[in-house]
Amino acid sequence: MRLEAENLSARRGDDLIFVNVSFTLGPGDALVLTGRNGSGKSTLLRVLAGLLRPETGRAVCICHSDDEVRPAGELSHYLGHRNGMKRELTVAENLVFWKLFLGDTAGGRSLEVEEAAAAVDLADITHLPYGYLSAGQQRRFAMARLLVAHRPIWILDEPTAALDRRADTMFEELVRQHRQAGGIVIAATHQPLGMEGAKNLEMLGFDGVDEEYSA
Repeated sequence: MRLEAENLSARRGDDLIFVNVSFTLGPGDALVLTGRNGSGKSTLLRVLAGLLRPETGRAVCICHSDDEVRPAGELSHYLGHRNGMKRELTVAENLVFWKLFLGDTAGGRSLEVEEAAAAVDLADITHLPYGYLSAGQQRRFAMARLLVAHRPIWILDEPTAALDRRADTMFEELVRQHRQAGGIVIAATHQPLGMEGAKNLEMLGFDGVDEEYSA
């Protein structure tokens, strides 16, 4: 499978924030987005995840087995600034919901809920309501959400912001394992996050609307 972004552009309000973003990523590849705050990094990630409609262009996955073309968002996990979990439900109930709701895509195996909790070093507290946990624990369980339903593409927006170094190291290893298994990672981050050898794409925001981006 490969991910192809072709001539993407998007608006913020009435104005284009980026134009002509193109890149191709294959199994094990990673792309790091850089640029100052407001430069369009989060907007591009949401376009790739299918949460925002691009003004122009497309982001698609091409499966090598049958040359099937599918929207990139269908094969992606998105981890943004919010955790995507219900505070009133237990951790286990939240993760079971995502596991059943998303299901697995072809070509990979997801973890069971307790396995995913162990992978983020929080196996003993899945019975607790999610809202009772500390902000750091909540974020780590949001990371576990990536593990309970297989998706070959991880789209990450500052996933370890405000976490301690131990959590950073833990998530770096999860990203590294995902890439070693043939997964693709696209991230806006200032941390290494297991992204060795990654391509880089600098976003310029409104100042760069006449530029052609590629990675």
